[in-house]
Amino acid sequence: MDRNLKIGGIVVGALLFAFVAGSIALHFGQKAHNRIDMDLAVEFPPDKGRVPGEILATVLARIMEHELDGTFGWRPNDLFLWGPTLWADNNSNRQMGIIHGIRETMLVFRDNLTKVSSNVYDQNLVEADTMFRNDEHKLFFPSAENRFSKGVVSLEHYVEGLHTDPPTSRPLNKRVIELIKLFEAWTALLGDGHGKLYREQERGGGPIRAWKTDNYFYVAQGYAHVMYYMMQAVRHEYGEDLKGSVEFLFDEVLEALDNAHALKPLMVIDGSAAGLFANHRRILDSYISEARDKMFSIQEELEK
Repeated sequence: MDRNLKIGGIVVGALLFAFVAGSIALHFGQKAHNRIDMDLAVEFPPDKGRVPGEILATVLARIMEHELDGTFGWRPNDLFLWGPTLWADNNSNRQMGIIHGIRETMLVFRDNLTKVSSNVYDQNLVEADTMFRNDEHKLFFPSAENRFSKGVVSLEHYVEGLHTDPPTSRPLNKRVIELIKLFEAWTALLGDGHGKLYREQERGGGPIRAWKTDNYFYVAQGYAHVMYYMMQAVRHEYGEDLKGSVEFLFDEVLEALDNAHALKPLMVIDGSAAGLFANHRRILDSYISEARDKMFSIQEELEK
């Protein structure tokens, strides 16, 4: 009996150690994955002779590639143990936020930033937008990875078409007023993130359970991730056309989004306002709300 108890204790201890070690490994792996190695000032120097639209398309493609080519790849359509509903679900929910951010950005890129009045849509952007709107949970016939990869290829074809003679892709129209549409889309998405992070009850009236807290956290963080890198792309595309006040607001939005998209607690805790433990949803919400408020100010400045 003592021997069996000893073996049982060893097994339980080994399982506990594996769980803790695995959780720590996932934590630091996710922390590293949250950032994309990208320096637009180096890749697209002002004297390079870039074509308007090239940076936006390149960064959009790279955000998607970063998720598809990461250590665990695209997660929301994985088996239930690794999907968005159980256990190692943090990156799955984050990726769901990322694909929604990409879709909203892609739509404005296609409809407003590269199209004027009755001009036809750029077909590569139409194709990319269509591919990114495929079901992120679909595993087969076709898989989400298959369609999202084709979306990336369409963006690459768009960039190639900007450099042909004559160009076969529609460049960015560089009308600063059209940026209002982009910030409207982003503030709406951040508003949804704020709602997820600030709510104290589920829509049905019940309490928010511990296993749902991190879901809301990581979906909202996915929104911020897309906007952090796309804001940098917008600044490089429109830099010389932005007023000094807008440039200052860009700095503040980027600071808030940087804090939001890289925040990675070991465990998302939903402590009370007067409790001893942190409330990570509220911490993330402070950055999300700051970015959203400053984006509203950018819209006001662009409308002047």
